[in-house]
Amino acid sequence: MIKTVIIEDEKPASRKLERMLSNFPEIEIVGKIESVEEGVAWFSENEHPQLIFSDIVLGDGLSFDIFEKVPTKGFIIYTTAFDQYTLKAFKLNSIDYLLKPILEEDLSGAVEKFKSFIPANNTTGSEDIKQLIRKEKSTLSRVLVKIGYNLKIVQTQEISCFFSENKIVYLQTEERVYPSDFTLDELEDILEEKKFFRVNRQFIINSDYIKNIHTSPYYKVDMEFQPQEEITVSRDRVKDFKEWLVG
Repeated sequence: MIKTVIIEDEKPASRKLERMLSNFPEIEIVGKIESVEEGVAWFSENEHPQLIFSDIVLGDGLSFDIFEKVPTKGFIIYTTAFDQYTLKAFKLNSIDYLLKPILEEDLSGAVEKFKSFIPANNTTGSEDIKQLIRKEKSTLSRVLVKIGYNLKIVQTQEISCFFSENKIVYLQTEERVYPSDFTLDELEDILEEKKFFRVNRQFIINSDYIKNIHTSPYYKVDMEFQPQEEITVSRDRVKDFKEWLVG
């Protein structure tokens, strides 16, 4: 049996996930947690499960806080409405990242993925599984941005470029510029490589919005939507840039 814990602060969502997991006879739910405080206490007092299904945004904080205070050898499938936390999730024993509403086929795929990491003799250790997980690269498909007291979801396909200014990273769309919580280094790890390329220390661009490329006296890119500052390709990135354009 795969001992499993559910971390979810919305009771209807918790019940729905429990019902969905009842279709997997190999899964035994040994605990349900609704808050960071409750999670820290539970993981401090109980044997850790093999598998954890966890929402990220809880009423008293982020579920990441639980595992930063009480490190676990269990592996986590995150269930959330937003994917802005993808990078941090995959640094914390995450096997998969399911966006709500969770589909049966996605849940089944996540469970099968976990099972595929565990050989019949169950000798694979935590570090072995981490190595397997690192081979799978997650990509960011939407970004949550804050506008005053409101939140807005921006699809990455709508973003012409990301750029850094005064230690804040912004994203540019046709509509406007929005601040984000990412660094450019983080974005490089989680954006789709075929679409996005970091041309210099300040800019990551989306190939779908390239309007023109100047090659003399240096490489400069004109985007359909961009801030006033020109976008140049660093000399040490020109070769990779050209390969990316045709790749």
